[in-house]
Amino acid sequence: MPTPAAVPRPLATTTRLSDDAAGMLLGLIGVAMFSLTLPFTRMAVADLDPAFVALGRAVAAACCAALWLGWKRAPWPPRSALLPLACVAGGCIIGFPWLSSIAMRTVPASHGAVLVGMLPLATAVWAALRGGERPSAGFWCMAMLGTALVAGFALHGSGGSLRPADLALLGAVLLGSIGYAEGGKLAQRLGGPQTICWALLLAAPLLTPAVAWLVWHDAARIATAGARAWTGFAYVSLISMFIAFFFWYRGMALGGVARVGQVQLVQPFLTMLGAALFLGEALEWQTLLFALAVIVVVGAGRKMQVKRR
Repeated sequence: MPTPAAVPRPLATTTRLSDDAAGMLLGLIGVAMFSLTLPFTRMAVADLDPAFVALGRAVAAACCAALWLGWKRAPWPPRSALLPLACVAGGCIIGFPWLSSIAMRTVPASHGAVLVGMLPLATAVWAALRGGERPSAGFWCMAMLGTALVAGFALHGSGGSLRPADLALLGAVLLGSIGYAEGGKLAQRLGGPQTICWALLLAAPLLTPAVAWLVWHDAARIATAGARAWTGFAYVSLISMFIAFFFWYRGMALGGVARVGQVQLVQPFLTMLGAALFLGEALEWQTLLFALAVIVVVGAGRKMQVKRR
């Protein structure tokens, strides 16, 4: 007969393994959803104005966020959360969608996947600077190497000079990293779903008049947009801007931020696969090689030591 004290241990171990597995699975689902953002954005901006796609998707997601917060009867965020929420709104809800939508008018989604592949490392850099930490020399070396790789890829694809689309994507990575870092830190207090929902609502009063003006100004073009463009708009509004965050944050809560965060390293390859399936873009070996190099550098950088001050 086992002693009573020995009974809970196998159960606790089994539960922990189950949480880890569930966290990794949910994190992978969230990353898979995020990875299709660029292909579906490219579909949307083929017929719709990039500004309407970027700002309109945020307003649509804000309506969903209001319904979710009302259903959950979520309390108002504290005043101390307003600045981080503003960073999330400026980076993840306005900056990244707007700049990436502009870029998707002129460059393939697979090209954007390589540049956006730097987002995890850029997020780590901003978190280190903002969080009062001292990254090791190895960390900064990986950050500089990753930046050099991305810049080299952009120059290689444009014949030696950066295109406006490349600059837009790099700006999107910079703003997105700020939003991700501030949102990840705030989510420890508010929870992931409430963080993205309150950020959407914070941005809504600013974006709604702008979207209304865009609808009035570009009514003819919006009315004649095809089903393919509206499919892309629906995806980036409901999935990329809203539902994907629920899977992503829930996965990190179950499996841990460090472990589940590594799943994001496969995102560029999933984006390329999505671009090939939905847009018919060819998978060129140079692009795959640069993407692999960026992923290796990002993965190494995330493992480098970061000391607290």
